[in-house]
Amino acid sequence: MSELKEKLKLLPDNPGVYIMLDKDGVVIYVGKARVLKNRVRQYFHSSAKPEKVQTMVEHIHDFYYIITQTETDALALENNLIKKYKPKYNILLKDDKTYPYIKAHIKEEFPRFSITRKLKKGDKYFGPFMGGVRCGDLLEIISSVYNVRTCATVISSKPKKPCLMYHLHRCNAPCAGLCTKEEYAERVKKALSFLDGNYEEAEEILQEKMLRFAENEDFELAMEYREKLKMLSKLKLKRITSLNRSLNADIVALKTNYLYSSASVLITRGGIMQGGANFALEDGSFSESDALTAFLIQFYSHHELPDEIITQSFCEKELLERYFLETFDKKVEIILPKQGVKKQLLEMAEKNASDYLSKSIGKIQHKNDMTKNACARLKELLGLKKYPKRMECYDISNISGVDKVGSMVVFIDGEADKNSYRRFKIKTVEGANDYASHQEMMRRRLAKLGTDEEERFPKPDLIVIDGGKGQLSAVKEVFDEAGIEDIELISLAERDEEIFTLFSSESIVLDRRDYALKMLQRLRDEAHRFAITYFRNIHSKRNLASVLEEIEGIGKKKRQALMDKFGTIDKIMKAKESELAQTDGIGEELAKKIKTHFRENI
Repeated sequence: MSELKEKLKLLPDNPGVYIMLDKDGVVIYVGKARVLKNRVRQYFHSSAKPEKVQTMVEHIHDFYYIITQTETDALALENNLIKKYKPKYNILLKDDKTYPYIKAHIKEEFPRFSITRKLKKGDKYFGPFMGGVRCGDLLEIISSVYNVRTCATVISSKPKKPCLMYHLHRCNAPCAGLCTKEEYAERVKKALSFLDGNYEEAEEILQEKMLRFAENEDFELAMEYREKLKMLSKLKLKRITSLNRSLNADIVALKTNYLYSSASVLITRGGIMQGGANFALEDGSFSESDALTAFLIQFYSHHELPDEIITQSFCEKELLERYFLETFDKKVEIILPKQGVKKQLLEMAEKNASDYLSKSIGKIQHKNDMTKNACARLKELLGLKKYPKRMECYDISNISGVDKVGSMVVFIDGEADKNSYRRFKIKTVEGANDYASHQEMMRRRLAKLGTDEEERFPKPDLIVIDGGKGQLSAVKEVFDEAGIEDIELISLAERDEEIFTLFSSESIVLDRRDYALKMLQRLRDEAHRFAITYFRNIHSKRNLASVLEEIEGIGKKKRQALMDKFGTIDKIMKAKESELAQTDGIGEELAKKIKTHFRENI
C-alpha cells in the first residue's frame, strides 16, 4: 500500500487513461480522466464510494496510466483498452447483441436492398428493427411496391435471363436490361423515402393491388397484400405525432442501485417508435456519468448513430459529441430535455430501466455464479496459481482418422469470447492418433507466443484439454519442449467428468451441481461443438453415408434402413440410442455400437 501512496503523489494533471491491476497483474478496470491526479486519487482517498467501487478498490494491487492529448483521445483509448483486456469491473457489451438493419447498397450502379447486422461506412442503413417489426416484411413491401432488387446478382453489360422475381412483378430485372438506369434510380429513390417513414404512397399502391387481385378472384395474392397493409398500419400506429418526421433519435436512460445498473434504449426513426432494448450492467464506475458514457461508447461501437441522443442530465454532453464527430465523422446532437415530448420519452426509458433493474438483479447474480465466481472457485479447488481469466479449450474431431481437425475456444471470465475462437486442420498426423493431433495443434498455438501475433493470440491463464490423462501427458510434452511454465494445464474427461492435473496422479471429481464444473463443461462442450462443425464442413465433400460402412455389423440393408428412417448421416449422429434401436434390424446392441463409434471417432 505504501508503494501505491507514492505512485499517487506522482500522478500528473493531464488527461489520460488509468489501468487498475489485481495481485496477479490482471487488468480489472480501465477508466478515463480529464485530470488523472484528481480522478485516480478519488478511489483511494474518498470515503463515500459506491459499493461496487469499494469492492474493486479492495482488489487493486497496482495501477499505471497513459497520458493523452485531450479527454476525447482518452475516451477513445479507454474504449480500445476495454475491448482488449475485457476488465472484470468495466461495462462489457457483447458484439453479437446487434439488431437487424435494412442496407441500401447505394454505391452500386443498380442499388439493391438486403438485411444485415454489420454496419460499414459508405452504404445507407435503416433501423435497427425490433419490437415486432420484421426486416423481411419491409423488404417484401419495397420489392412488391417499387420493384427494386433484393438479390446479389452481379449486373454486367451482358444481359441475363430474368429470374422468378421479375415474373412475380417484384423486380424490374435491370440484370436482363429490361430497366434503364434512370427508371431504376427513380424506384430506388421512392424505396428510400418509404424506409424513411413515408408510407402513404406505398399504402395506396398496396391497396390498389389488393383490390385488383380480389376482382380477378386471385384471393391468395389479395390476402398477401392485405397482410402487408396490416403491417403498415401497425407501423403508422407507432408514429409519435409530436415528433419531427425527419428525426432519427435514440432515447437512452441508465439506472443504478450502486451495485448493479441497467440501461434502456428506445429507438425512433422518422418519428416512428421502432422498439427498445434493455441491458443489465455491472461496472466499477465512480459515477452515473462515467457509467452512462461507457455504455454509450460501447453501444454505438456496434449500432448506427442517430441524429439525436436524448438522455439524462448527468451525461457528458460536449465530450461525447466531440468523440462521435471525431470517431465516426458524424455530428450527433445530445439532448438533455427538461420538458415536452422528448422529456416524456426519456421518462418512459427511465421507467423501463428501473423496472428491468429490479427484475434483473437475480439474473445478474446467477450469471456471476456461473462465470466470474465459478472462475474464482476453480482457482481454489484446483490450486491454480492465479485467477483463470482467459481459458482456452482444445478438442480434436475426425472419423477413423480422416479429415482431422482441431478447435480452440476461449472463455474470458467464464464467458465465451467467440471472436477469439480458432480452427486447425491437422496436417502432419497419420491415422486416428488423438495424442499426436493434440501435440501438433498445441505446437502451432504456442508458436504464437512471444511474436507479433501475441496481440491477437494473448497468453492464456489456463489451457483445458478435452480428454483424459493420456491427452494431458501428450500436451505436457509440448509444454516442456517450449519451456512453458506460466500457463496452467488440465484435462477434462467426458465419461465421469474427471479433472486431471499435472500435480496429482489422482483425478479430481467435483459435485455435478458445482458451478465450477458446469463452467468447465460449457467450455469443453463448446470446443466439441466448434470442432464438429468445422469437421462437418470439410467432410461434406465425401459421401457421409459411407461412414456407416466402417461400423462392424452394419451391412447394406441396415445402412439403408437407417438412412430411410433418419434421412441424413447428421441426424443419425444426433439420434438417441433408443431411437436407433427402433430402426428395422438394428436393436439395442447395434444402436450402442453406433453411438460408441460416433462418440469415439468424431
